[in-house]
Amino acid sequence: MAVTSFSEASAGKGRGRRIILWRHGQTSWNVERRFQGSTDVELTETGLGQARRAARLLVSLKPDAMIASDLRRAAATAVELATLTGLDVTHDEALRETYAGAWQGLTHEEIIGRYGDEYTAWKRGEPVRRGGGELETEVADRAAPVVLRHAEKLPEDGTLVVVSHGGTIRTTIGRLLGLDPRHWESLGGLSNCCWSVLGEGARGWRLLEHNAGTLPEPVLGDDD
Repeated sequence: MAVTSFSEASAGKGRGRRIILWRHGQTSWNVERRFQGSTDVELTETGLGQARRAARLLVSLKPDAMIASDLRRAAATAVELATLTGLDVTHDEALRETYAGAWQGLTHEEIIGRYGDEYTAWKRGEPVRRGGGELETEVADRAAPVVLRHAEKLPEDGTLVVVSHGGTIRTTIGRLLGLDPRHWESLGGLSNCCWSVLGEGARGWRLLEHNAGTLPEPVLGDDD
């Protein structure tokens, strides 16, 4: 069922509220294809450069509010846009990446070698506690309400920027669009420092843009 938190009476009054879900910049673990999960890994210099470039694009959207994961890679990405907009950033641990237990710190190849059946089941859309960690629905349970709560505070036609992580963004989009969790995998991963845009419509949230902000780049992250 669709998740709708705003009155349908808003239809016809303008474009409606928007949510920009922005993935953090590159980390060394992204480059190594090492599963980060909730591990607190810093941005590389390349990642900082990506954040600065993306911030220069996002500032033109005139965001009204910004929230971010408290992990350093997301917080440092958010700083770049906050510097240009003057907005305060509200950090919330509910926006952290999926906790993936034993998978965290392993490379993509190591995960497939040690947990191949688990990995395959996850890619099929089955509910899997990767490495003994969180289910994707549990990630959505903690992240989506935070996003909605802040979106509800926006002015009419306002824009909220959410700085988070690939897996968390995917599950949040899936939840806000009302997609069955089995189909969340159909939302492709975000490249570093790219974003998706959700718009408020008469029937709830709609996906307006996905993986926006750059020429095609490889997806290097926990949800590839």
